[in-house]
Amino acid sequence: MASHLLNSVQSQLLMHFKTSYEENGTVSDEMLTVLNFTFHAPVLQSLDLVDHGNVTHLSSPSGRRVYQVIGSSGKPYTCLPSSGFCSCPYFTYGVLKRKEVPMCKHLLAVYISCCMNKCQDVTISDENMTQQILACLPSDTNG
Repeated sequence: MASHLLNSVQSQLLMHFKTSYEENGTVSDEMLTVLNFTFHAPVLQSLDLVDHGNVTHLSSPSGRRVYQVIGSSGKPYTCLPSSGFCSCPYFTYGVLKRKEVPMCKHLLAVYISCCMNKCQDVTISDENMTQQILACLPSDTNG
């Protein structure tokens, strides 16, 4: 995880979440409250994405790694936790421009799925990885 990009409280909370989940095999109501208070993101929506197996870790032979999250609408979004980025529109407007929350539900789902060890691993070709990354660019940049 890109814990160096998260603030200390968020990083510690995710470590505590991981430990708690490993010990209990469940997410407590208390932990849900703390996650919601800390991230201000739609935690239940993020957990729903994780529960439905919508988070995939993509890696290529060259060592590139990204995450793909199938959103609630069925559209795939690319998340780069190493830079704290998601390709969804809400990330651009709600996170970056309006600063409503520190991350979108897709990026939070990536962090949660890693903590819960519920992320699918898929290896793709370097060419497909390049296409995946280029798809994150604004349409006027990659056209």
